[in-house]
Amino acid sequence: MDSPGYNCFVDRDKMDATIQDLGPKELSCTELQELKQLARQGYWARSYTLRGKVYQRLIRDIPCRTVTPDASVYSDIVGKIVGKHSSGSLPLPEFVDNTQVPSYCLNTRGEGAVRKILLCIANQFPDVSFCPALPAVVALLLHYSIDEAECFEKACRILACNDPSKKLIDQSFLAFESSCMTFGDLVNKYCQAAHKLMVAISEDVLQVYADWQRWLFGELPLNYFARVFDVFLVEGYKVLYRVALAILKFFHKVRAGQPLESDNVKQDIRTFVKDIAKTVSPEKLLEKAFAIRLFSRKEIQLLQMANEKALKQKGITVKQKRQFVHLAVHAENFHSEIVGVKEMRDIWSWVPERFALCQPLLLFSSLQHGYSLTRFYFQCEGHEPTLLLIKTTQKEVCGAYLSTDWSERNKFGGKLGFFGTGECFVFRLQPEVQRYEWVVIKHPELTKPVSLESTTILSSPCHSVSSDPADRLSPFLAARHFNLPSKTESLFMAGGNDCLIIEPDASAGPQCVATPKEADQGGALRD
Repeated sequence: MDSPGYNCFVDRDKMDATIQDLGPKELSCTELQELKQLARQGYWARSYTLRGKVYQRLIRDIPCRTVTPDASVYSDIVGKIVGKHSSGSLPLPEFVDNTQVPSYCLNTRGEGAVRKILLCIANQFPDVSFCPALPAVVALLLHYSIDEAECFEKACRILACNDPSKKLIDQSFLAFESSCMTFGDLVNKYCQAAHKLMVAISEDVLQVYADWQRWLFGELPLNYFARVFDVFLVEGYKVLYRVALAILKFFHKVRAGQPLESDNVKQDIRTFVKDIAKTVSPEKLLEKAFAIRLFSRKEIQLLQMANEKALKQKGITVKQKRQFVHLAVHAENFHSEIVGVKEMRDIWSWVPERFALCQPLLLFSSLQHGYSLTRFYFQCEGHEPTLLLIKTTQKEVCGAYLSTDWSERNKFGGKLGFFGTGECFVFRLQPEVQRYEWVVIKHPELTKPVSLESTTILSSPCHSVSSDPADRLSPFLAARHFNLPSKTESLFMAGGNDCLIIEPDASAGPQCVATPKEADQGGALRD
C-alpha cells in the first residue's frame, strides 16, 4: 500500500485482503451535493490513501466548540493517564458500556492505541456518559491517522460538533435510548414485514431494536463499516438509520420462513450482520438503504425530541447509565374482554415507541359505561393518544390507534369534521391480523355502520393532554410529511353525535366507521 504512515497500527496482511489501494489519489470536488454522490458511489472506497485525505478534510470542516482538544493536548496528557500500564491491559472507559474494541485489522499496537485514546477522551469529555459507538469510530479513524494524537483530535472534533442540525454520535443514555426508540418507530413504518417477524419471535421488540447501533458499530465487517462511515461523515446521522433499516430488510428476506439459529433473535441478527458478506455486498447494502423513502432530517429530529421527552417523563436523565426500557403491557395489570395480553402486546408494538413505554389505562368500556357516544367522549376527552378496540356481533375484532384528543371535534360547532395526524391507523385481529395505515386520504361518504358487540378505549397514564401546544408536539402534523395533496386530506378521525370515523387510507379501503346503536357491550384504553 501507499502512504505507510497511515498503516503503522494496521496488520498489513489482513488489510491487503480487505481494502486495497487501487482507486484515485485526489479529490477536487467542493460542492456538497457532488460530494454526497461520490460518497454513495464509493469514489474513495477503493483508495486507502484518498480515504485518509477525505476524512481529514471532512472532519476538519466539522463546526466545533471554541475549546476542542487537539493533538497537542493528547501529547500532554497521555503519559499521565496511561502511566506505567501496558496499553493492552488498560481498562476501557465506563461510557463505552462494556463494548469491545473491534479489531478492524489493527495490530497489537493499534488495539492498545484505541484504549489509550478512549481513556484520554474520557478525561477531556467528562460530560460524555454513554457512547458505545466510540470504540468502533476510533478504531476506524486510527487507520487513517499518522499517529495516536491525530486520531484523538479527529475523534474529539466529532464529539465536539456544535451544529444543532448535524447530530453525529450519541453521547448520553438518554440520546442513545431515544435513538433506539426512533429506530423502532422507523422500522414500524418502513419495514413492516420485518417488524411483524420481530414481534412474533421476540418477547420485547424494544430490546431487539436497542441493538441497532451495535449492528453498525461493531458487527459490520471493516469494509462495510468504512463505506457507511464515508457517507455518514458527509450526510450525518440519518445515514445510520437507513443502513440499519436495510440490514433488517435483508435479515427478514433471508430468514423469513426459516427456523432461527438460536432462541435469541438479537444474537441471530448480530451473527447475520457479522457474516453479511455471504448475503449482500457493501454496494447493494447502501443501494437498499438509499432506496428507502425516509422522513426528512427535520422530521426525524422531531420524532427524536418526542421520544426524549417520553423518556424524561419516565425519569431518565442525560447522566443516566444504561437501564432496560421495556414495552409496558404487563399480564398482571392488564385485563380486557376483547383481547388477551399476547394480542395487546402485538398492538402495543405498533404504536409509536414513546407511548409504548407506558402501561395502558382503561378509560371507557361499554360493559361499564354503556353505549352512549356522549359518555364515550366524556370519558376520553383530555387524553391522547387513545386506542379503540371493537368486537363485533360476528366475533370479529378490530380497532384503531388515535393520535389526537377527541375534544378536537368540538371545534366544528357540532358538525362532523376531521382532525388527527398521520400516526393514526386502523387494524383488525380477527379473523386475521392486519394493520392499515395512510396512503392518500379522501373523505368518503359514510359507509354502512359496523354492528358492535364490545368496545374498549385505552390510553396511557404518562401522556395526558397539555394546554401548551409545544407539549403536544407530533412529528406527523404537516400534510407535507406524507406527500399528501392538501391539508384537509391529512386528517384522519372524526366524531359526531351518532358515529365515529377513522380512515387511515380511504383510497385503499379499510376504514373504521362505528355507531353504538346496535352495540351490546364496549370500552376504551389510554396509550
